Amino acid sequence: MHKFIDGGVCAAKGFKASGIHVGVKTRNKDKKDIALIISDCECTAAAVYTKNIVKAAPLDVTKEHLKNGKARAVFVNSGNANACAPFGLENAKRMCSSAAAALGISENDVIVASTGVIGQTLPIEVIENGVSQLVSELSDTGGEAAASAIMTTDLMKKELAVEFTVGGKLCKIGGIAKGSGMIHPNMGTMLAFLTTDCAISSELIQKALVHTTNISFNRVSVDGDTSTNDMLSLMANGLAGNTEITKQGADYDAFAEALSAICTEFAKMIAADGEGATHLITCTVKNAADEKTAETFAKSVISSTLVKAMIFGKDANIGRILCAMGYSGVDFDPRMIDITLKSAAGQVAVCENGTGIKFDEELALQILTEHEITIDINVNAGTVGCTCWGCDITYDYIKINGDYRT
Repeated sequence: MHKFIDGGVCAAKGFKASGIHVGVKTRNKDKKDIALIISDCECTAAAVYTKNIVKAAPLDVTKEHLKNGKARAVFVNSGNANACAPFGLENAKRMCSSAAAALGISENDVIVASTGVIGQTLPIEVIENGVSQLVSELSDTGGEAAASAIMTTDLMKKELAVEFTVGGKLCKIGGIAKGSGMIHPNMGTMLAFLTTDCAISSELIQKALVHTTNISFNRVSVDGDTSTNDMLSLMANGLAGNTEITKQGADYDAFAEALSAICTEFAKMIAADGEGATHLITCTVKNAADEKTAETFAKSVISSTLVKAMIFGKDANIGRILCAMGYSGVDFDPRMIDITLKSAAGQVAVCENGTGIKFDEELALQILTEHEITIDINVNAGTVGCTCWGCDITYDYIKINGDYRT
């Protein structure tokens, strides 16, 4: 079992972090724009990436560096995605070289990432000029600064940590994440950097990351756009002192459960922080024939622009939900569907046997006025369920993205 704790990306033993402003973000000098995470010793490491065919240069560099399953540092900038950009690969490599030189490690041990505007040349010189200060500010309390430095349109810092036991040893997983727009299943504009002091092989880290991503980050949709820059990485330095996990079993299950817990919370935080959003939407599908069916229904509902608009308008319009289920690609009997809307204000059934029913409109309005809203769908065709997360779409989403580049 896991327990959430303080400390973020520096909660695990032997990790330090920092974040500063160097000038990648030119419009606001108060906003940090480069971050660094470093382990006291070499780590086993792995990562998963966006499924968008158009990928940012840092992803290609990181993939190459992680071929040996080892890493020691993460270097990331915000304000510029270094995607589809002139000198993209060269500049991603220069980021690694500058960090490695300042840290006294191999550049192949650096995970590199970027986020921000696509198609513009990364101002690599300002990043290189700021590396020495970034390294000088590394500390085991620097996680919050790093979390701030990776934000773009995010309104809240995203940092979490959990502790759990493996082989009688107390272990921790900590992390920071960012994501607010260009969020859609198959990872969407999100970066997440996790650290752990648990000893585990890179092969099993990769296995755990793939599984966890599929049930957390890949079940979030803000706006239907899958980004070019998504990355989730995990470094494990083994300083907790447990016997290294090299095969599946009770120890691996404990690690995977804790990893799933922290990633699920990050996924919910990203959905809640959607650009311009006023509501976190949870769609819970139950009693489906299988997990794929349940997941397809839930993803279709939370990805629907009309469902998002319905939640923003506080309008209990079941047609939006049934419509999204109908074009999901799943073959089902609409006459079996029951739908209930829930929040801290209560719950109200709005659909039975695929048909709208009379309900208390005032109660429905109160329910939809809450920040966190659940759309509960009973398929009545099996025993399997799935949960996905999204947010409403608002006027502010258009404002934010209408002039994102300028």
